[in-house]
Amino acid sequence: MDDNTLKSNIEIVGLGHYLPKRIVSNTDLEKIVDTTDEWIFTRTGIKERRIRDKNEKNSDLAIKAAQEALENAQMNPEDLDLIIVTTVTPDSHFPSVACIVQKALQAKKAAAFDISAACAGFVYGIVTAKQFISGGLYKNALVIASDTFTDLLNWNDRSTCVLFGDGAGACVLKSVEGKEDCGMMAEYLHAQGEYGKLLSVESHMREPLDQNAKNIALSYVVMQGKELFKVAVNSMAQAVEIILKKANLTLEDIDCVVPHQANNRIISGIAKKLGVSKDKFFINIEKYGNMSAASIVVALYEAVEQKRIQKGDIVVLVTFGAGLVSAATVVKW
Repeated sequence: MDDNTLKSNIEIVGLGHYLPKRIVSNTDLEKIVDTTDEWIFTRTGIKERRIRDKNEKNSDLAIKAAQEALENAQMNPEDLDLIIVTTVTPDSHFPSVACIVQKALQAKKAAAFDISAACAGFVYGIVTAKQFISGGLYKNALVIASDTFTDLLNWNDRSTCVLFGDGAGACVLKSVEGKEDCGMMAEYLHAQGEYGKLLSVESHMREPLDQNAKNIALSYVVMQGKELFKVAVNSMAQAVEIILKKANLTLEDIDCVVPHQANNRIISGIAKKLGVSKDKFFINIEKYGNMSAASIVVALYEAVEQKRIQKGDIVVLVTFGAGLVSAATVVKW
């Protein structure tokens, strides 16, 4: 269906999340890298972040978030039709995290696959799931955003290692009969591959059939912060404008904006560019840092839990990620 202005009855019927127990504060980071709590907080808005236990895998986080989402949706795993996991830090190249989750949940009839869209993964995931449900192939879907992004960090690089944390969030999407004026109302996905080098993972190529190859250094994140900041603000503000137009809404109609939690100054820049109060944005970056794909769904979970989002509210989810990609959706709660 090309007409994105039509309201859908595909709803988020359950949310879940999981955060590793280990809390690493800015003061803790002062002991391992040349930085200070003041330097980090004034530039990012971050005070602390979660880091996985050495025995925790990404799939462990994903499974726990999924279990809570299913419980809150009052749904049994065996009734699931589709499992999508959005991640850039899978346990391994294969099996996919989604298949590992499927096994753990015993969701035996569900199709399962992973999506890679970095920090924009959750919105890419729910938009993808919606297409399967709208098309009639499936009646429901479990979408999980889970990343152990600290596995990709160079802990000697203070420009990146202070920004990220680990975590997972999940939701159950379902087609609800007789409730057309609710759920996901409009979607927008976009890519700007020309900016891919602004945020990337440095890795080393292996020569084919090279039996003498030695161990290769671990891959790690590199970022061009100043340039990325501009692209992030512009792409997310533009995504909000486009999605509102698709949904036939204005900024005044929006009750809450849940943005990707990358940097508090980026969120300030978006609010300024749109000409709206920052009070309309839900922000929890101080506690968790940037959890990649998990950031926006954990923020959504907390916004609902704290009653910042209530039944009938119009909510905008907007995000950007490495690639570069951006995405937004409008949901009537």
